Amino acid sequence: MGAQWKVKHKEAAANAKGKIFGKLVKEITIAARNGADIATNAHLRLVVEQAKKASMPRETLERAIKKGSGQLGETVQYHRVTYEGFAPHQVPLIVECVTDNINRTVAEIRVAFRKGQLGASGSVAWDFDHVGMIEASPDTPDADPEMAAIEAGAQDFEPAEDGATLFITEATDLDAVQKALPEQGFTVLSAKLGYKPKNPVSGLTDAQMEEVEAFLEGLDNHDDVQDMFVGLAG
Repeated sequence: MGAQWKVKHKEAAANAKGKIFGKLVKEITIAARNGADIATNAHLRLVVEQAKKASMPRETLERAIKKGSGQLGETVQYHRVTYEGFAPHQVPLIVECVTDNINRTVAEIRVAFRKGQLGASGSVAWDFDHVGMIEASPDTPDADPEMAAIEAGAQDFEPAEDGATLFITEATDLDAVQKALPEQGFTVLSAKLGYKPKNPVSGLTDAQMEEVEAFLEGLDNHDDVQDMFVGLAG
């Protein structure tokens, strides 16, 4: 029984890593459109760092950069597409996809939303703030996230996983704040533009939460889904 569980666990971990690599490859490919030199391409530099932290093989990383910058002569073009709607129990949701076939993706996302409600553009975006999101870890135990947020120019901060801190910035300040945080004793792990809910839904029962989580997991398993922003408290 134990051995069988380990095999399943190892397979699940491998699948999860494969999904992470898939998302990073798309992000690298898009970022590399603006040049393959990480010294002059800030977006590419950050995604490459994330790929290295995720232990992406060097060959995979380099191929994604060459593919995005046109060095391989391939014509695949990825497009960013955003969908809005509701998970079960009227939980607002914004889904960001990266796809090479928009028609296919929209058809499949409609199917994935069967237990929720897919809305038109703007149907839930009004209930979110478009912000910069920077996840950073403290370099020392006494690093102060509140002071770092003030000094670096972030608007807010909140605890993240594994002792890290999520710094919230104005969308236009994302690059400046991520450059300033290392001077305040924090190592930037990821930085992106995203959506912060203004009125997150709370008070769901355990059974309702299970429905919402199952719905979100189904969406997240879609190959084209790059990120999701959910208006859910906690």
